[in-house]
Amino acid sequence: MRLQKFLAESGVASRRASEAIILEGRVSVNGKIVRTLGTKIQPGHDKIELDSQPLKPRRKIYIAINKPPGFLCTRKDPLNRRTVLDLLPPEWAHLVSVGRLDRESEGLLFLTNDGDFALRLTHPRYGVRKVYRADVEGKVHSTMLKRFTQGIKDDGETLKAEKARTITATNSHSIVELELAEGRNREVRRLFASQELNVTTLQRIQIGRIKLGELPVGKWRTLTETEIKSLLAPI
Repeated sequence: MRLQKFLAESGVASRRASEAIILEGRVSVNGKIVRTLGTKIQPGHDKIELDSQPLKPRRKIYIAINKPPGFLCTRKDPLNRRTVLDLLPPEWAHLVSVGRLDRESEGLLFLTNDGDFALRLTHPRYGVRKVYRADVEGKVHSTMLKRFTQGIKDDGETLKAEKARTITATNSHSIVELELAEGRNREVRRLFASQELNVTTLQRIQIGRIKLGELPVGKWRTLTETEIKSLLAPI
């Protein structure tokens, strides 16, 4: 493991800030000051110290939460609005959300201190699928869903659902499920807005193979080893 990654996982600082700390000569490996970025170490074998104090990697934490509407997916908000971290024990205040749900959206969200896990689930090249259920004002026609799966240009981006299906549809109200691979900013809402339809409720019900299930609104649980492996497995 690279030394700066070890520092980041130990909770010292971000990876970039950890690089600066190394260059300042504050980190030693087996008693020797190291100033070379990219130095490889073996956690659990090599003795790593910062300012002469030993470091140990933090235990990796993986949390699934049923985010309620009205909460932000951020660690701190300048307007002091509620964040998903308010729903977790105080000792987990260092966790970060894996991707985001906008303030009024709800449903399945992961939080972790494992940067590689977060990257694996959010970077477009991995194509981890997310399933959303949208309550929409008005009737959603099959032709609209076809446009969604073909792709729609919006503000210089291509918005696209991998799958789309109608659960119910009347002239005044529809419930639709969309499966996305990239998850661009407010993508589901923008898809429906392109058809002049307003989403009243938006819930994420699945990430990869993990479903929201019976997890109550505002509650959390830890992911099992089997679930973590399933999320990291090649698609």
